[in-house]
Amino acid sequence: MQLFFQETISSPHTFLSEEESKHIVRVLRKKPGDQLFLTDGKGMLYTCSIAEANPKKVQVTLLETMEAPENPFHIHLAIAPTKNPERMEWMVEKITEIGFHELTLLETQHGERSFLKLDRLEKKMIAACKQSLQTRFPLLHPSCKFKELVSSPSFQDYQKFIAYLDETQTQHLMDLVLPQGKYLVLIGPEGDFDPKEITWAKSHGFLPVSLGKNRLRTETAGLAAVHLLALANR
Repeated sequence: MQLFFQETISSPHTFLSEEESKHIVRVLRKKPGDQLFLTDGKGMLYTCSIAEANPKKVQVTLLETMEAPENPFHIHLAIAPTKNPERMEWMVEKITEIGFHELTLLETQHGERSFLKLDRLEKKMIAACKQSLQTRFPLLHPSCKFKELVSSPSFQDYQKFIAYLDETQTQHLMDLVLPQGKYLVLIGPEGDFDPKEITWAKSHGFLPVSLGKNRLRTETAGLAAVHLLALANR
């Protein structure tokens, strides 16, 4: 099964984007009558057949519609971006394949200047969702100041965690997470969180957690956090 993205799908006929059309016709050699699976990224899976195999504008006929069930858990990762955008793009691709729901880029005291482009990150997410056959795409939020996010009332019913370097921290994330919940995890920059930021987070209900004995890069820590939360909800 291969999955293609089309933001708006109408009945009975829909024209696909030029990017998807070119891939379907030029690369995959699809022909009229062949079956395709489309998603709008909002949980819908559409079974279609090709009516016209135009490499600039494939026309499909809608055959069947199905909605994928929502996960009983919700993962929101808030992470300070690294200076190297390629490392963050790699992380986004991998956590999307594993499965998460929201990503916020965090502005912190020790954070580096970010050269990330949101449109590139979004394309990485879409490609990873198609590859891993996911019909619900994660939400990508623009950068947010640390204190603003931490004190937001939007996360009152979330389990809230902050991961930072502390050799005395013995509570592992897996020890504290409650399955089938909502989670917000904060991951700091390469220079780690400022002590005042850690104090501020704790005062707003964030639990300090360890992600393991080894010191992790920022993007590795983000990947580890998402993977651990996904495992807790396996």
